[in-house]
Amino acid sequence: MERLALYRLVPTARPDDPNWDRAPNRGEVVVRARSSGDARVVAAQAETEEGAAGLFTTEVRASAFMDEKLYTVRDEPEGRHPIDGPRMVLEGFSGRA
Repeated sequence: MERLALYRLVPTARPDDPNWDRAPNRGEVVVRARSSGDARVVAAQAETEEGAAGLFTTEVRASAFMDEKLYTVRDEPEGRHPIDGPRMVLEGFSGRA
């Protein structure tokens, strides 16, 4: 089984930052992913209606989760959520990866 970790994506830009005009602020999100970069992809994919967007689709690239000026990624300690399981959003907005 693939080794995954837990990550928390946290908005870092001020609420009045003009960059929020191109992507909505989804609040904090916890994901299970391969790496911090993969955590951004998992969260971005979960934003799409079908949850299966590829890495280079417009929906994923346009996601605020992919923008380092809008979101930062932090390690999330194990406890509230298990590390074992599929890559997915565990806490935050509803969606699937």
